[in-house]
Amino acid sequence: MSVPSVATGEADDPEAPSPTVGPSKPRLLRVLGPGLITGASDDDPSGIATYGQAGAQFGYGLCWTMLYTLPLMAAVQMVSARIGRTTGHGIAGVLREHYPNGLLQGVVILLLAANVLNLGADLGAMADALALLVPGPRWLYVALFAGTCAFMQLALQYTRYVAVLKWLTLSLFAYLGVVILARVSWWDLGVAIALPRIDLGGGGLTALVALFGTTISPYLFFWQAAEEAEDLHAFPRRRDLLHAPEQGGHALHRIEVDTLVGMTFSNVVALAIMVTTAAVLHANGVTDIQTSAQAAEALRPLAGPFSATVFALGIIGTGLLAVPVLAGSAAYAVGEARRWPVGFGRRLLEARAFYGTVALATLVGMAVSLGAVDPIRALYWSAVVNGVIAVPVMAVMMLAAARADVMGAFAVRGWLKLLGWVATACMLLAVLAMLATAALPLI
Repeated sequence: MSVPSVATGEADDPEAPSPTVGPSKPRLLRVLGPGLITGASDDDPSGIATYGQAGAQFGYGLCWTMLYTLPLMAAVQMVSARIGRTTGHGIAGVLREHYPNGLLQGVVILLLAANVLNLGADLGAMADALALLVPGPRWLYVALFAGTCAFMQLALQYTRYVAVLKWLTLSLFAYLGVVILARVSWWDLGVAIALPRIDLGGGGLTALVALFGTTISPYLFFWQAAEEAEDLHAFPRRRDLLHAPEQGGHALHRIEVDTLVGMTFSNVVALAIMVTTAAVLHANGVTDIQTSAQAAEALRPLAGPFSATVFALGIIGTGLLAVPVLAGSAAYAVGEARRWPVGFGRRLLEARAFYGTVALATLVGMAVSLGAVDPIRALYWSAVVNGVIAVPVMAVMMLAAARADVMGAFAVRGWLKLLGWVATACMLLAVLAMLATAALPLI
């Protein structure tokens, strides 16, 4: 299984300067890689459920989050990508080299907990979506998807796997079509985006943390950093920037374009889901999505009787794309912390422990999924957990990225550092407000 890069080989390196296309005009399709895949996997079943629940419950009231979080999530993902490209290590590898072991183990444990919960919720949602089309035992579908994901990760070339799955995720664009066909109140939507409001009740703050957690998720940081590091092996001319600073200009420009495109794609789809559920469900009195069938109803203005099919394809497609990212980011973190050979570019026998961790994370996620009674609620709360856990992970990552002894001349400075810390502060404030609101009835 090889790394999920857009191309391989020295001649196809998207960072290599071209005599006909200057660095200011990159060939977009060749430049896109880890950032695009990260953005696509961000709209996983957990994200779809969270955006849908927020739209159904609050109407257009929280749509502003997709606009205002875009620069924050893009900045955080750029920071993680720069860590991998500069040091040649993922985030766990950097923590292992420069921070106490206790901090490293704490971060890895938090990531594992969040990833396994998210992975289990995604598997459950995929099974629930398939049951809309082909009624059958949920446990069988969960086992089927877990086995399929594990097999594909261990046996197939990831680039081909992702190429197939991207066709399935195109069904998410159905939400863009619904936005056009549904009776969207554009005035109310515009006011909600221009004048952000936060419901200070427990439900509103929890929804805010869930939205933050599903757009700015710890597993995405670890994944993009690890893939940037692994691409150093896929493209022979690349070296980590600490040892080849002359590659910095092309590398950082490519990371900016890749990440901005990936995150913009992610948030446009997310906004469309929120607007769709607000216009179709909330406007008709459905304010609490409890089943996949209810969530599928949001697509009825466009897909009609095929709404369940379109919804199921979107959930299954994004789930099959996200599960490897969740399991893979966990394996990268554990492997780097343990000094194992890591990476999907390595052969199975060469990185047995790494691939074993991928399989184990998937199996544990399957067990978690089988215990979940309400798949939609499990997806929502996995986003909340990601929002809570993201705070300490982001803080540690920002501190490491700003250190000259870690990043050399490429230590994060200026607007990127500012946006990264603003994102961390916003996440922290949202989490503290949610916890304080939850604690008030107990006092």
